[in-house]
Amino acid sequence: MSRWPKSGCGRGGELHAALDVHGIADDVDWRVIDHAIVGPGVGESIIVICAGIRFMSDKVTIRRLASGVPGLDAILGGGLPEFSFNLIVGPPGSGKTTLAHQIMFALATKERPALFFTVLGEPPLKMMRYQQQFTFFDPQKFTESIRFVNLSDEVSTGNFDEVLARITKEVEASSPGLVFVDSFRSVMVETRHHPQGTLSLQQFIQQLGIHLSGWQATTFLIGEYLSNSDPHPVFTVADGLLSLDQNIHRNSMVRQMQVLKMRGQATRPGMQTFRISGAGIEVFPTALVRDDNSATFEPAGSRRTKARLAMGVPELDDMLGGGLPSGYSMLVAGPSGSGKTILATAFLAEGVRRGEPGVIVAFEQTPSQSRTRSIDDMVRAGQVGLINTRSLDLSIDEIVHHLVGLIHKMKATRVVIDSLSGFELAVAPTFREDFRESLFRMVAVLSGLGVTVVMTSELEDRYTDLRFSPYGSAFLTDAIIVERYIEIESRLRRVLAVVKVRGSAHSNELREFEITDAGIIIGDPVGDYEGLLSGRATQAAPPVKVVGRALR
Repeated sequence: MSRWPKSGCGRGGELHAALDVHGIADDVDWRVIDHAIVGPGVGESIIVICAGIRFMSDKVTIRRLASGVPGLDAILGGGLPEFSFNLIVGPPGSGKTTLAHQIMFALATKERPALFFTVLGEPPLKMMRYQQQFTFFDPQKFTESIRFVNLSDEVSTGNFDEVLARITKEVEASSPGLVFVDSFRSVMVETRHHPQGTLSLQQFIQQLGIHLSGWQATTFLIGEYLSNSDPHPVFTVADGLLSLDQNIHRNSMVRQMQVLKMRGQATRPGMQTFRISGAGIEVFPTALVRDDNSATFEPAGSRRTKARLAMGVPELDDMLGGGLPSGYSMLVAGPSGSGKTILATAFLAEGVRRGEPGVIVAFEQTPSQSRTRSIDDMVRAGQVGLINTRSLDLSIDEIVHHLVGLIHKMKATRVVIDSLSGFELAVAPTFREDFRESLFRMVAVLSGLGVTVVMTSELEDRYTDLRFSPYGSAFLTDAIIVERYIEIESRLRRVLAVVKVRGSAHSNELREFEITDAGIIIGDPVGDYEGLLSGRATQAAPPVKVVGRALR
């Protein structure tokens, strides 16, 4: 078969068949074909045989459009397919119209103008008064590439032949590359009471879909739907389906979206957190845990080396077997005031001294409020990056997103999370049920970057059991240091021990340490006492020497 010629297709009119269609499709049984349409694909022409039994085309690459919404393209699988038919659904206030406007302002150009139909929702002037508060709003585009049309008069009559005719007229007049209808649910509700002799609901949807496809526009229908209790045939017709939701629990509100459908591309599964700010919508895709099928595999850009990192406390480096291996994650567990944050601070300060930038995620005291000023000084000097938040509606994916971005910006090799206890309080109640699973993803992502991580976790010292984490997540880390209080001669003292260092020999001693103005000073092993982990140490009895007598 010869190469298919380009057709005379253009927006706003019909697709015209090539002059010699029989020559192009000479092996088609023309007795079963009603008509043929020829139009351009991306790079190659495409011919569609309508009402027949065969479909022929060169392989067409679907162009993907960048949505302009941070994080959205990642969960869509690379962007919005051009000329696709999409639904944006969700309850009132979930961000549907804001998402549609953000996409429209990002994609609309003189070459790809946008047409936005409003139905029974907000009038365009009122809608624009609020939408212009977002930074993505560009008033210049109203004179160049964006036009609003109000369909409320046509829809209110219940005659949807008129609605379709008005939409067709407006589209043919402006030849848009983008078409939005908000709210499409209003149209569907009204079509249930359509007058006799006019289009039914399914006919209206079918005709609208055919028109939109023929115009070669990327289309978005926005409406309020219930995911399970409000099924509709339009869900099947759509190429893409985005579902938005919001969950309010006490003083926190969590917004999430899910890509239920996107034809022709692999999407990110599950619910994805997003936030609406002055810049518009930002999506925080769920962190992906990548497979590592080879012991020698190292991702591109990894900061992991074969060296061991100094902790900033020389005696502790000796206890760890020469320092903490690069790329490891360490958990420092202990009660309040035992010195966890000071140890983490020493870890970052030692990195700065060696020219290794770091990042700290602080959920408790801010660096400026902490006992030691070293972190605050390093942050102000630009040597350590800081993520500090007291918000109570975070998701771990949001934190991981900001953390990874700051790691790349700072080119950091050391990361401190202080503390997991504060982290759990900072995340919204919606995410606390699967906090352990989220921690696993976070540690896996940081491990994939090759950074060395120190996490602190507060434990209540019960002296009845030896625990390292209230979340049962100690197994996620490569190394564990435990700090405890003990009572000796009516005085409270601190001891620490290295519980594990994966794949490495390490000390098994309990050693007393002190916190001074110079930092942590580790002393000798506590060898004259027993029962230290019970909280009440007792003087160990001296060893009994047994003098034996030779037998005759």
